[in-house]
Amino acid sequence: MRNSEEVSADPELLAQLKATASPVRLSVLADLKRPAERYPPQVDGDFEADGVCADFIRARLGVSAATASRHLGLLTDAGLLLRTRRKGWTFYRRNEPAITAFTRRLGATL
Repeated sequence: MRNSEEVSADPELLAQLKATASPVRLSVLADLKRPAERYPPQVDGDFEADGVCADFIRARLGVSAATASRHLGLLTDAGLLLRTRRKGWTFYRRNEPAITAFTRRLGATL
């Protein structure tokens, strides 16, 4: 392939690749796969229905609120996480259908 040839790629796939190109974001996805094992009990919000409170995710990562927000935003914008707001808190959970579709598309592409 010459440099002048354009490679067309699925923009959604590229966004998901970018979102998963960070060890921090990969650890978030892995931790959210088993939230009851990785995070403390929550007063508000159900792990399965609502997800994990953003503050618990931030604390586990050991990063600032702004940094956690950036990581969670990239994963959400890529469709890999779902965001729920409840009683002034923001919760995140894995978007399993999107993650499955992403891994299938990636496998088919490579």
